Parts: sequence; structure tokens; C-alpha cells
Amino acid sequence: MSVKIRLQRHGKKGKPFYWIVAADSRVKRDGKLLEKLGTYNPNTNPATIDLDVDGAVKWLQNGAQPTDTAKAILSYKGAMLKNHLAGGVRKGALTEEQAEEKFNAWLEEKTGKVAAKVEGLSKAKADADAKILAAEKEVNEARKAVAVEAPAEEAVEAAADAEVSNEEE
Repeated sequence: MSVKIRLQRHGKKGKPFYWIVAADSRVKRDGKLLEKLGTYNPNTNPATIDLDVDGAVKWLQNGAQPTDTAKAILSYKGAMLKNHLAGGVRKGALTEEQAEEKFNAWLEEKTGKVAAKVEGLSKAKADADAKILAAEKEVNEARKAVAVEAPAEEAVEAAADAEVSNEEE
């Protein structure tokens, strides 16, 4: 039996939500699965990924082949690196502690990059909101100025009409 780590689609039309699963390669996309490894939500920015890294590494070590998209997700979350380091431990190139240290260092660096992206996105959104607010204030000031000028013009016109009607009498 050939096992694949792949995405199983859930969610509604236009709003996909995926389960990351280990499944027999002969089974339909949304068919029977062997194990649910995590979830992937591409609707958020940045995409939300919840993955059982140790479970994914276990399946990779047992010969499961990830699809292209699943491989990208596993790489993003560090499962591919952890599998690579585990291979180094099995061959004797690394000790378990060294492998764990390398993985934790990579994980900290990755967390910093994701946090920087989230911060950049929130700052860009705040700047865009500030620009919109400034434009709205400008429009409101223009409306106020027009509203103040309009009654003054009406009063001048009314006074002129009153003079014209007084002169006619």
C-alpha cells in the first residue's frame, strides 16, 4: 500500500479549508484517511497551519510520499527538516541533542519571520485605515464649508429680494 500525505478539502464553495492527512494513494481525494495530521486554512493572511510535526515525521520515516503542496506545508512547518535531522541521527552524523538544538534554532528563526510578517501586515492595514480616515475628514470639512456658505448666500439673496420688493412698492 502506497501512502501519501496530502490535502483533503473541506469548507464551503469559495472558502476552502483543508485537512492534512495520511491516506492510501488509491483512495479518492476526500475519501477514507489513515490519520489526520493537521489543518491548513489559506483564507487568512498569513495562512493558518496547524500540524502535528512528530506525526508527519513518523509517516515520512515509514515511506509516505507528500504531494507538492503538502511538501511545501511540511517544509514551512519544519517536518521535512526534522525528518532530515532524524536521518542524520540514525546514520550517526548527529546526536539526538544536536538535532533537537538545530531544529529549535530553526523554529525560533521561523517564528521571528512570521511575527515580522504579521506585524508588517497589521502596520500596513493601520496606515491604510489612517489614510481613509484622513480622506473622510477632508470630505466632511468640505461639506461643512459648503453648508456654512449656503445659508449665508441665501441670506444675502433674501436681503437683495427684500430690497427689490421694497423699491417696487
